[in-house]
Amino acid sequence: MSEDKIDIETLRGFTPLDGLKRENIAALAKKTDVRKLGSGELLFKAGDTDKRTFYLTAGTLELASNTGDSKTIRAGSEDARSPLAPMLPRRFTAKAIDDVEFISIDTDLLDVMLTWDQTGDYEVSEMTMSQEPTADDWMSTLLHTQAFHRIPPANIQAIFMRMQRVNLKAGEVVIKQGDEGDFFYVIIQGSAVVTRETPLNNEGIKLADLAVGDSFGEEALIADTRRNATIRMVTDGTVMRLGKQDFNTLMNEPMLDWVDHDAAREIIAGGGRWLDVRLPSEFETHHEGDAINIPLYFIRLKVSQLDPNTTYVVCCDTGRRSSAGAYILNERGFTTKVLKGGLNMSALSVD
Repeated sequence: MSEDKIDIETLRGFTPLDGLKRENIAALAKKTDVRKLGSGELLFKAGDTDKRTFYLTAGTLELASNTGDSKTIRAGSEDARSPLAPMLPRRFTAKAIDDVEFISIDTDLLDVMLTWDQTGDYEVSEMTMSQEPTADDWMSTLLHTQAFHRIPPANIQAIFMRMQRVNLKAGEVVIKQGDEGDFFYVIIQGSAVVTRETPLNNEGIKLADLAVGDSFGEEALIADTRRNATIRMVTDGTVMRLGKQDFNTLMNEPMLDWVDHDAAREIIAGGGRWLDVRLPSEFETHHEGDAINIPLYFIRLKVSQLDPNTTYVVCCDTGRRSSAGAYILNERGFTTKVLKGGLNMSALSVD
């Protein structure tokens, strides 16, 4: 399977990629390859749960369900502008009818990029740093860490703005065993080693190696205890760090009220309303019945159209953008719930 980089204009031919700002779609293009399938090969199978977003760039695919339903998708058609079978688990098997080219994007990364675009009043250039890595590189690195997958996306912008960059030399100690916890760290360049002193080994026993994308330091912040290990740089490198108070406020404390689909339906039955914060093109593909569609980037402008006495179940495909929308509304005194897992989960009905 050969791979080539995709160009920005091709990406703009797909939805919701066409809604990304220039800087973000350029960053996405750097990380996206065009891949190929031969006739008869499968792109994915019904039941797959891999968090990848697929777009067809050349050729023809057949989408076939286990119940016998099928649909042909041709590159360049209106149907091909949307992601291929985005619901998880996938309800269709995608088979190449002829030679096919496609792109595959990490769904979490794409969803967070859409969240950046629609929550922030900043441009990526505002975060540009004079030294490598570039702004989009270090942000993407952080977004791929498990630490950032665990936090409400509504906090991501504030975390990025408050993080401090620290350049370190090989052999330099980042945190020392026994010290008070003060920062949470993520490595964006270089490598480090984790050691722990014991009564029988003052030099320290090696516990782990840390590389780009690894995070550390949260245990002492959460438990409010002293450091239980020493982290030392093996090479020259760079870390991003977040202060204890910001960590506890933005990453550790639950901020949003999440509900599953059954609980959401009870809220709707009791007088609540669905509030879908996706782009109109996504909303038209599938949505909950009687849902209100206000794209996330319009929430602040359209807030006067919402009833402050109504409970809104905010939803999107995955829960990232809806958590950001709920955060904005909560700041303004609204009562919101956030649909856990989003509309792409198989338990949800599709209109």
